[in-house]
Amino acid sequence: MHRRSFLKNTGTFSLAVGLAPYLSHLDFFNDTEDAKAPFFKLSLAQWSLHKAILESKTLDPFDFPKKARQLGFDAVEYVSQLYTIDNANATAGINNLVKVLNARSSDNGIKNVLIMIDNEGELAALKKSARDEAIAKHSRWVDAASGLGCHAIRVNLFGTGAENDFAIWKETSADGLGRLAHYAAKSNINVIVENHGGLSSDGGKLTEVIKAINLKNCGTLPDFGNFCVKREGGERWGTPCLEEYDKYKGVRELMPFAHGVSAKTFDFDAAGNETTIDYVKMLKIVKDAGYKGRIGIEYEGNRLSEEDGIKATKALLLKAAAQLK
Repeated sequence: MHRRSFLKNTGTFSLAVGLAPYLSHLDFFNDTEDAKAPFFKLSLAQWSLHKAILESKTLDPFDFPKKARQLGFDAVEYVSQLYTIDNANATAGINNLVKVLNARSSDNGIKNVLIMIDNEGELAALKKSARDEAIAKHSRWVDAASGLGCHAIRVNLFGTGAENDFAIWKETSADGLGRLAHYAAKSNINVIVENHGGLSSDGGKLTEVIKAINLKNCGTLPDFGNFCVKREGGERWGTPCLEEYDKYKGVRELMPFAHGVSAKTFDFDAAGNETTIDYVKMLKIVKDAGYKGRIGIEYEGNRLSEEDGIKATKALLLKAAAQLK
Protein backbone atom coordinates (compact mmCIF):
# COMPACT_ATOMS: atom_id res chain seq x y z
CA MET A 1 0.00 0.00 0.00
CA HIS A 2 1.36 3.39 -1.01
CA ARG A 3 1.62 6.17 1.57
CA ARG A 4 -1.09 8.21 -0.19
CA SER A 5 -3.57 5.33 0.06
CA PHE A 6 -2.45 4.66 3.61
CA LEU A 7 -3.21 8.19 4.74
CA LYS A 8 -6.65 8.04 3.13
CA ASN A 9 -7.51 5.02 5.24
CA THR A 10 -9.30 6.50 8.25
CA GLY A 11 -8.68 3.39 10.29
CA THR A 12 -4.92 3.93 10.10
CA PHE A 13 -4.74 7.73 10.02
CA SER A 14 -3.89 7.91 13.72
CA LEU A 15 -1.00 5.53 13.15
CA ALA A 16 0.39 7.80 10.44
CA VAL A 17 0.08 10.81 12.74
CA GLY A 18 1.73 8.89 15.55
CA LEU A 19 4.63 7.90 13.33
CA ALA A 20 5.13 11.43 12.01
CA PRO A 21 7.57 12.56 14.73
CA TYR A 22 9.79 9.55 13.99
CA LEU A 23 9.56 9.70 10.20
CA SER A 24 10.41 13.41 10.16
CA HIS A 25 13.92 13.23 11.58
CA LEU A 26 15.38 10.14 9.93
CA ASP A 27 18.27 11.96 8.27
CA PHE A 28 20.11 12.82 11.46
CA PHE A 29 21.97 9.48 11.45
CA ASN A 30 24.25 9.02 8.47
CA ASP A 31 26.70 6.43 9.78
CA THR A 32 29.27 9.07 10.75
CA GLU A 33 31.10 9.79 13.99
CA ASP A 34 28.09 11.75 15.20
CA ALA A 35 27.72 12.11 18.96
CA LYS A 36 24.16 10.84 18.63
CA ALA A 37 25.18 7.71 16.73
CA PRO A 38 24.12 4.42 18.38
CA PHE A 39 26.42 1.49 19.20
CA PHE A 40 25.72 -0.14 15.81
CA LYS A 41 25.82 0.81 12.15
CA LEU A 42 22.86 0.43 9.80
CA SER A 43 22.39 -1.39 6.52
CA LEU A 44 19.33 -1.98 4.37
CA ALA A 45 18.18 -5.50 3.56
CA GLN A 46 16.96 -5.79 -0.03
CA TRP A 47 13.99 -7.91 1.05
CA SER A 48 12.46 -4.74 2.50
CA LEU A 49 11.82 -3.71 -1.13
CA HIS A 50 10.91 -7.08 -2.59
CA LYS A 51 7.36 -6.02 -3.46
CA ALA A 52 8.66 -3.12 -5.54
CA ILE A 53 11.04 -5.53 -7.29
CA LEU A 54 8.83 -8.59 -7.74
CA GLU A 55 5.23 -7.35 -7.66
CA SER A 56 4.87 -3.76 -8.88
CA LYS A 57 8.21 -4.01 -10.72
CA THR A 58 8.85 -0.34 -10.00
CA LEU A 59 12.40 -1.05 -8.85
CA ASP A 60 15.09 -2.76 -10.90
CA PRO A 61 17.06 -4.98 -8.48
CA PHE A 62 20.28 -3.58 -9.93
CA ASP A 63 19.14 -0.11 -8.82
CA PHE A 64 18.95 -1.22 -5.19
CA PRO A 65 22.21 0.55 -4.20
CA LYS A 66 20.87 3.81 -5.65
CA LYS A 67 17.54 3.43 -3.83
CA ALA A 68 19.32 2.64 -0.58
CA ARG A 69 21.37 5.82 -0.88
CA GLN A 70 18.20 7.81 -1.59
CA LEU A 71 16.73 6.39 1.62
CA GLY A 72 19.74 7.54 3.63
CA PHE A 73 21.76 4.30 3.87
CA ASP A 74 25.41 3.71 3.08
CA ALA A 75 25.40 -0.11 3.20
CA VAL A 76 23.25 -2.87 1.73
CA GLU A 77 22.41 -6.56 2.09
CA TYR A 78 21.49 -8.29 -1.17
CA VAL A 79 19.03 -11.16 -1.67
CA SER A 80 20.06 -13.75 -4.26
CA GLN A 81 16.52 -14.75 -5.29
CA LEU A 82 15.73 -11.20 -6.43
CA TYR A 83 18.14 -11.64 -9.34
CA THR A 84 17.50 -13.90 -12.33
CA ILE A 85 20.42 -16.22 -12.98
CA ASP A 86 20.42 -18.69 -15.89
CA ASN A 87 21.11 -22.07 -14.32
CA ALA A 88 22.66 -23.30 -17.55
CA ASN A 89 25.37 -20.68 -17.21
CA ALA A 90 25.13 -19.69 -13.56
CA THR A 91 28.79 -18.81 -13.04
CA ALA A 92 28.82 -16.33 -15.92
CA GLY A 93 25.52 -14.89 -14.73
CA ILE A 94 26.76 -14.37 -11.19
CA ASN A 95 30.02 -12.86 -12.46
CA ASN A 96 28.04 -10.35 -14.51
CA LEU A 97 25.86 -9.59 -11.47
CA VAL A 98 29.00 -8.84 -9.45
CA LYS A 99 30.34 -6.56 -12.17
CA VAL A 100 27.13 -4.54 -12.44
CA LEU A 101 26.47 -4.29 -8.69
CA ASN A 102 30.04 -3.24 -8.00
CA ALA A 103 29.63 -0.40 -10.45
CA ARG A 104 26.23 0.64 -9.04
CA SER A 105 27.35 0.49 -5.41
CA SER A 106 30.55 2.39 -6.17
CA ASP A 107 28.65 5.10 -8.08
CA ASN A 108 26.38 5.63 -5.08
CA GLY A 109 28.93 5.36 -2.27
CA ILE A 110 27.42 2.14 -0.97
CA LYS A 111 29.20 -0.59 0.99
CA ASN A 112 28.22 -4.17 0.12
CA VAL A 113 27.73 -6.05 3.40
CA LEU A 114 26.38 -9.52 2.64
CA ILE A 115 24.26 -11.65 0.33
CA MET A 116 21.24 -13.60 1.59
CA ILE A 117 21.11 -16.92 -0.26
CA ASP A 118 17.82 -18.71 -0.94
CA ASN A 119 16.62 -21.53 -3.20
CA GLU A 120 20.10 -22.98 -3.81
CA GLY A 121 19.55 -26.39 -2.27
CA GLU A 122 19.41 -27.67 1.30
CA LEU A 123 22.69 -27.66 3.21
CA ALA A 124 21.23 -30.05 5.80
CA ALA A 125 19.65 -32.44 3.28
CA LEU A 126 19.35 -36.06 4.35
CA LYS A 127 21.25 -37.36 1.31
CA LYS A 128 24.93 -36.45 0.97
CA SER A 129 24.54 -36.04 -2.80
CA ALA A 130 21.92 -33.34 -2.19
CA ARG A 131 24.21 -31.61 0.32
CA ASP A 132 27.05 -31.77 -2.20
CA GLU A 133 24.86 -30.06 -4.80
CA ALA A 134 23.78 -27.38 -2.32
CA ILE A 135 27.38 -26.70 -1.34
CA ALA A 136 28.37 -26.32 -5.00
CA LYS A 137 25.54 -23.85 -5.65
CA HIS A 138 26.25 -21.86 -2.48
CA SER A 139 29.97 -21.77 -3.30
CA ARG A 140 29.27 -19.64 -6.36
CA TRP A 141 27.68 -17.08 -4.06
CA VAL A 142 30.69 -17.21 -1.75
CA ASP A 143 32.75 -16.17 -4.77
CA ALA A 144 30.21 -13.45 -5.56
CA ALA A 145 30.37 -12.13 -2.00
CA SER A 146 34.13 -12.00 -2.22
CA GLY A 147 33.95 -10.16 -5.55
CA LEU A 148 31.52 -7.61 -4.09
CA GLY A 149 33.65 -6.98 -1.02
CA CYS A 150 31.00 -8.44 1.30
CA HIS A 151 32.02 -10.02 4.58
CA ALA A 152 29.43 -12.82 4.56
CA ILE A 153 26.71 -14.85 2.93
CA ARG A 154 23.56 -15.66 4.89
CA VAL A 155 22.31 -19.21 4.43
CA ASN A 156 19.32 -21.28 5.52
CA LEU A 157 19.80 -24.57 7.32
CA PHE A 158 16.98 -26.68 5.93
CA GLY A 159 16.98 -30.42 5.41
CA THR A 160 13.81 -32.15 4.32
CA GLY A 161 13.58 -35.45 6.17
CA ALA A 162 16.54 -34.70 8.41
CA GLU A 163 14.55 -32.12 10.37
CA ASN A 164 12.28 -34.81 11.79
CA ASP A 165 15.06 -35.86 14.15
CA PHE A 166 17.32 -33.29 15.84
CA ALA A 167 20.29 -35.68 16.09
CA ILE A 168 20.15 -36.39 12.35
CA TRP A 169 19.64 -32.71 11.47
CA LYS A 170 22.59 -31.74 13.66
CA GLU A 171 24.78 -34.26 11.87
CA THR A 172 23.73 -33.28 8.34
CA SER A 173 23.88 -29.57 9.20
CA ALA A 174 27.39 -29.85 10.60
CA ASP A 175 28.49 -31.62 7.43
CA GLY A 176 26.88 -29.35 4.83
CA LEU A 177 27.37 -26.05 6.62
CA GLY A 178 30.83 -27.01 7.84
CA ARG A 179 32.15 -27.94 4.40
CA LEU A 180 30.74 -24.72 2.92
CA ALA A 181 32.39 -22.69 5.69
CA HIS A 182 35.73 -24.37 4.99
CA TYR A 183 35.41 -23.34 1.34
CA ALA A 184 34.41 -19.79 2.28
CA ALA A 185 37.33 -19.42 4.68
CA LYS A 186 39.70 -19.41 1.71
CA SER A 187 38.12 -16.09 0.62
CA ASN A 188 37.72 -14.68 4.14
CA ILE A 189 33.94 -14.93 3.81
CA ASN A 190 31.75 -15.71 6.82
CA VAL A 191 28.90 -18.20 6.41
CA ILE A 192 26.12 -17.19 8.76
CA VAL A 193 22.85 -18.97 9.47
CA GLU A 194 19.63 -17.06 10.03
CA ASN A 195 16.91 -18.40 12.31
CA HIS A 196 14.53 -18.91 9.42
CA GLY A 197 12.01 -21.56 10.39
CA GLY A 198 11.95 -25.14 11.61
CA LEU A 199 14.84 -26.31 13.78
CA SER A 200 16.93 -23.31 12.72
CA SER A 201 14.51 -21.12 14.69
CA ASP A 202 15.31 -23.02 17.88
CA GLY A 203 18.18 -20.93 19.21
CA GLY A 204 19.54 -23.65 21.44
CA LYS A 205 19.60 -26.29 18.70
CA LEU A 206 21.15 -23.95 16.12
CA THR A 207 23.94 -22.97 18.48
CA GLU A 208 24.70 -26.66 19.02
CA VAL A 209 25.38 -26.96 15.29
CA ILE A 210 27.60 -23.88 15.25
CA LYS A 211 29.58 -25.16 18.24
CA ALA A 212 29.98 -28.58 16.62
CA ILE A 213 31.48 -27.00 13.48
CA ASN A 214 33.72 -24.74 15.56
CA LEU A 215 35.00 -22.47 12.79
CA LYS A 216 35.52 -18.74 13.28
CA ASN A 217 33.86 -17.91 9.96
CA CYS A 218 30.77 -20.02 10.68
CA GLY A 219 28.21 -18.16 12.75
CA THR A 220 24.73 -16.73 12.95
CA LEU A 221 22.53 -13.89 11.75
CA PRO A 222 19.98 -13.41 14.56
CA ASP A 223 16.67 -12.14 13.17
CA PHE A 224 14.36 -10.46 15.70
CA GLY A 225 11.19 -11.91 14.19
CA ASN A 226 11.82 -15.38 12.73
CA PHE A 227 11.30 -17.79 15.61
CA CYS A 228 8.43 -19.96 14.40
CA VAL A 229 9.53 -23.59 14.78
CA LYS A 230 6.25 -25.22 13.70
CA ARG A 231 3.57 -24.09 11.24
CA GLU A 232 0.12 -25.38 10.43
CA GLY A 233 0.22 -28.24 7.96
CA GLY A 234 3.95 -28.66 8.46
CA GLU A 235 4.59 -25.89 5.94
CA ARG A 236 7.81 -23.91 5.99
CA TRP A 237 6.16 -20.58 5.13
CA GLY A 238 2.78 -18.96 4.77
CA THR A 239 0.59 -20.82 7.25
CA PRO A 240 -0.20 -19.80 10.86
CA CYS A 241 2.53 -20.42 13.42
CA LEU A 242 1.65 -23.16 15.91
CA GLU A 243 4.78 -23.01 18.02
CA GLU A 244 7.17 -20.10 18.51
CA TYR A 245 10.52 -20.12 20.25
CA ASP A 246 11.06 -17.32 22.76
CA LYS A 247 12.51 -14.59 20.56
CA TYR A 248 14.49 -12.87 23.31
CA LYS A 249 15.99 -16.14 24.52
CA GLY A 250 16.77 -17.06 20.93
CA VAL A 251 18.59 -13.83 20.12
CA ARG A 252 20.49 -14.06 23.41
CA GLU A 253 21.64 -17.58 22.48
CA LEU A 254 22.62 -16.64 18.92
CA MET A 255 24.45 -13.37 19.64
CA PRO A 256 27.78 -14.91 20.77
CA PHE A 257 28.15 -16.30 17.22
CA ALA A 258 26.67 -13.32 15.34
CA HIS A 259 28.37 -11.80 12.31
CA GLY A 260 25.28 -9.70 11.60
CA VAL A 261 21.86 -8.83 13.02
CA SER A 262 18.51 -8.47 11.25
CA ALA A 263 15.99 -5.98 12.64
CA LYS A 264 12.66 -7.41 11.49
CA THR A 265 9.47 -5.34 11.70
CA PHE A 266 5.88 -6.10 10.74
CA ASP A 267 3.73 -3.27 12.11
CA PHE A 268 3.87 -0.25 14.39
CA ASP A 269 1.61 1.31 16.99
CA ALA A 270 0.78 5.03 17.19
CA ALA A 271 3.98 5.68 19.18
CA GLY A 272 6.14 4.08 16.50
CA ASN A 273 6.86 0.88 18.44
CA GLU A 274 6.84 -2.55 16.80
CA THR A 275 3.64 -4.31 17.84
CA THR A 276 5.19 -7.75 18.41
CA ILE A 277 8.81 -7.04 19.39
CA ASP A 278 10.14 -5.00 22.30
CA TYR A 279 12.98 -3.21 20.53
CA VAL A 280 14.52 -1.73 23.68
CA LYS A 281 14.70 -5.20 25.23
CA MET A 282 16.03 -6.71 22.02
CA LEU A 283 18.70 -4.08 21.46
CA LYS A 284 19.86 -4.42 25.06
CA ILE A 285 20.51 -8.10 24.38
CA VAL A 286 22.49 -7.17 21.26
CA LYS A 287 24.46 -4.47 23.06
CA ASP A 288 25.18 -6.63 26.11
CA ALA A 289 26.71 -9.20 23.76
CA GLY A 290 29.30 -6.59 22.79
CA TYR A 291 28.06 -6.36 19.21
CA LYS A 292 29.08 -3.21 17.30
CA GLY A 293 28.55 -4.26 13.70
CA ARG A 294 25.76 -3.68 11.21
CA ILE A 295 22.08 -4.12 11.96
CA GLY A 296 20.15 -4.69 8.77
CA ILE A 297 16.66 -3.24 8.44
CA GLU A 298 14.12 -5.75 7.12
CA TYR A 299 10.56 -4.49 6.98
CA GLU A 300 7.94 -7.12 6.07
CA GLY A 301 4.69 -5.38 6.92
CA ASN A 302 1.63 -4.58 4.82
CA ARG A 303 0.06 -1.55 6.46
CA LEU A 304 2.80 0.91 5.55
CA SER A 305 4.39 1.19 2.14
CA GLU A 306 7.78 -0.45 1.90
CA GLU A 307 9.62 2.86 2.01
CA ASP A 308 7.62 4.17 4.98
CA GLY A 309 8.12 0.84 6.75
CA ILE A 310 11.87 1.14 6.24
CA LYS A 311 11.83 4.68 7.62
CA ALA A 312 9.71 3.66 10.60
CA THR A 313 12.05 0.77 11.40
CA LYS A 314 15.08 3.04 11.21
CA ALA A 315 13.42 5.56 13.50
CA LEU A 316 12.50 2.82 15.99
CA LEU A 317 16.04 1.45 16.07
CA LEU A 318 17.48 4.89 16.79
CA LYS A 319 14.84 5.67 19.42
CA ALA A 320 15.37 2.34 21.18
CA ALA A 321 19.15 2.67 21.06
CA ALA A 322 18.94 6.14 22.61
CA GLN A 323 17.05 4.69 25.56
CA LEU A 324 19.95 2.37 26.31
CA LYS A 325 22.47 5.17 26.82
